[in-house]
Amino acid sequence: MEITRKARHMLDNLFHAFSITAGGKYVFLTDMKYDLSRWSRQAVEFFGLPSEYMENVSEIWLNHVHPDDREEYARSMEAIYKGETEEHKLQYRAMAKDGSYVVCTCQGILIRGENDEARYFAGAIQNHGAINYVDPTTGLRSLYGFLDDLKALLWKKTPALLMMVGISGFSDINNLYGYSFGNSVLRHVANLLTAEFSSVYRMDGTKFAVICENGEAEHLQKVYTELKHNATVGFIIDDERINPTLNGGIATVYGGEESLETVYSCLTYAYSESKKKKHGEAVVFNDASSDDNRKYIKMLNYIRSCVTENCKGFYLCYQPIVDANSERLKGAEALIRWKDDTYGVVPPVQFIPVLEQDALFPILGKWILRTALHEGKAFLEDYPDFILNVNLAYSQLEQNSFVDDVLDILHETGFPAQNLCLEITERCRILDINMLKNRFTALRDNGIRLALDDFGTGFSSIGLMREVPIDTIKVDREYVKNITTSQMDQSTIRSISRLADAFFAELCAEGIEDSEMRDYLRKYHVTSLQGYYYGKPVPIEQFLHDHKPAEGA
Repeated sequence: MEITRKARHMLDNLFHAFSITAGGKYVFLTDMKYDLSRWSRQAVEFFGLPSEYMENVSEIWLNHVHPDDREEYARSMEAIYKGETEEHKLQYRAMAKDGSYVVCTCQGILIRGENDEARYFAGAIQNHGAINYVDPTTGLRSLYGFLDDLKALLWKKTPALLMMVGISGFSDINNLYGYSFGNSVLRHVANLLTAEFSSVYRMDGTKFAVICENGEAEHLQKVYTELKHNATVGFIIDDERINPTLNGGIATVYGGEESLETVYSCLTYAYSESKKKKHGEAVVFNDASSDDNRKYIKMLNYIRSCVTENCKGFYLCYQPIVDANSERLKGAEALIRWKDDTYGVVPPVQFIPVLEQDALFPILGKWILRTALHEGKAFLEDYPDFILNVNLAYSQLEQNSFVDDVLDILHETGFPAQNLCLEITERCRILDINMLKNRFTALRDNGIRLALDDFGTGFSSIGLMREVPIDTIKVDREYVKNITTSQMDQSTIRSISRLADAFFAELCAEGIEDSEMRDYLRKYHVTSLQGYYYGKPVPIEQFLHDHKPAEGA
C-alpha cells in the first residue's frame, strides 16, 4: 500500500520528535500500516543501508544481523508485529558498512492507533562499537556531535554559518612521515580552528567543520584564507615543515524549514566544489543575496522531499545519439528533469550536483533507471539495436546492493541488458578501485555496456580506463565547441581518438550544434555524435514521434 502524504508527514514529525531525545543512538520509526520506515542518517551511513526511508526494513535489517543472532532477533520482531508484546529489547551483533560486526543494543516500543491497531514501531539502537561524540585524535566533537548540534539549531530555528575544511593528499603525509606525525598535523589544524571558533568538529577522514551562530560569511572566508595561507607557507610540526593543501566550503542555516539532510548536502557540495574546481579557494554555497539563497535552499529542501514521495515531479527526457557516418539513430541518453506548479521546470544543474551529495540519491538513481528502462522498451520496437544510456552517480556505486539493484530492475522491466549503457564520470575514481573493478566486471558479464562521460574534465580519466572495462568514451563538450577554429582542441580530439583505439572503445562527441562541427569530428574517427543539431532532450512521447521510422524503411 502506497503511503499517503498525511501519513508520511506524521512519520517525519514523530521521527524528529524521537530524534531530539536520542542521545547519540540511532533512531528508527516504522509506520506498520504502510510498511515504511525512516532511520537516522548516521545508521544509514554506518551500516550501509539503502536509504533513510525503507520498505520491508525487517528483512533488510535481518541481513545485517549476525547469522548466529538472527533467529532470536526474528522471533522478537515477530512478537511485535503479531501484537504479542509491545516492547522489544535485544542485544545482538550487526554488520557495519565495511563488513565488520559491532555489538548493538536495540530498544523499541509498539505504538497503537485510534482503533488499537499496531500502528508504529519506534526505537533506538545503541552502537557499542562506534565512537559517538568525541574524536580520540583531536579531542573535538565528532561527526555525530556535529549532526546532533546542527539538528538542534534547525529545531530551534537558529540562524548560523557552517564551514567545512579538509586536507587533500593526506595519505602522502602519512606515507612519508608516519601515522603519528599525521595525527599531529590533524591536531595542529584543530588547534588553529579552535583558536577562532568555539564550535569545531572533527568530521570523517581529514575534514573539520565549524558552526558559527554569530558571524558573517566574509569573516569565515577571511579566517579560512589566513589558514590556507599559513598552510601554503608551511606548518612546522616536530621540526618538519609541511605544506598541506586545504579545501573549504561554507553554507548558511537560515533558521527556516531547512532539513538537516539538505543543509548538510549543501555544505558538502560547497566543499566538493572547492576541492575539485576551485583549487582550494573557499566556496560559499550559492553565493547570492540572502533572500535568493534562502529561496534556493527552500527549493532544494522541497525537491529533496519529493524524492521521498515516490520521486514526485521528476520525469525523463531523451536526447538522440547518432552514428557519426550514416547519422542513423543508434541510441539516446536519458536525462532527469523536475517540475512543479510552484517552481516550474527546474534545470537539473540546479539540483543534481547537490542531491548527488545526499544519502537519498540512490533512491532517485533507482527511479531513473527503472523509469528509463520501462520507457525505453518502446525504442526497441523500431530499433532493436538501440542503446539506452543512463547516468550513474558515485553515491550509487557505493551501495553494496548496486549490481543486484541494476539486475533486479532489468528483470523487473524486461529490458535487454545488452541494450543498456551505464555512464560514469571521472569522479567515480574517488571510490575504491578494486570495488569499481568488481562491480563493473559483474555488469559487463551480464551484457551491460559502460561509458566514461565528460572525458578530459578530470585528472584521472586515463587511469580509470586502465583499471575498469569501458566500452565508450564520451568527449566533454568543452573540447568540441571550438573544434572548427581551435587547433589545440583539434589536437586534443585526435589524441583522445587514438586513446579510444588503444583501449578498443568507441568515441562519442557531445555538443554537436551544426554540420560544420560534425564534418570536422568525422576526421578523427568519432563513432557517435550527440547534440542539439540532432535533437534537444525531449519527453518520451515527443522522442518517439520525432524518430518514427519512415514507412517501408
